[in-house]
Amino acid sequence: MQLRTKWLFGIFLLMPLLALAGEYRSISVPKAILYDTPSLLGKKQFVLSQHYPVEVLVNLGDWVKVRDQLGGLNWVENKNITTKPTVLITGEQAEIKQTADINSTLVFTAQKDVVLDVLEPAKNGWVKVKHAGGLAGYVQTSAIWGL
Repeated sequence: MQLRTKWLFGIFLLMPLLALAGEYRSISVPKAILYDTPSLLGKKQFVLSQHYPVEVLVNLGDWVKVRDQLGGLNWVENKNITTKPTVLITGEQAEIKQTADINSTLVFTAQKDVVLDVLEPAKNGWVKVKHAGGLAGYVQTSAIWGL
């Protein structure tokens, strides 16, 4: 019985970390440095720009382990990310439509690696987004990363 209690206690402690897996956030500062370890003494890997979406895998409080769109795993200071949802265009380009319908009027075309703000949760394979320039519309979820 004591082993089971320790096991349950361990799961209880890990629940906050596990609950974050698959949660997407975005970079909140103009440039966030990513490290190989959760420390400012770690090796600097690269920099992500503001609004870039990241998938949160582990949260240690001051440090968060994230995955980028290419699958890279690194650590970033928690103060440098926000819950504001953004997505990244993954193909060469994506059509942003007036409504969530493939036959809808084209509002604009977004090129690869363009970041868009998410305005509404995804529904039926579409998500409402907004470009930094102000244009808004719907993009197919298969054309983006960050949800």
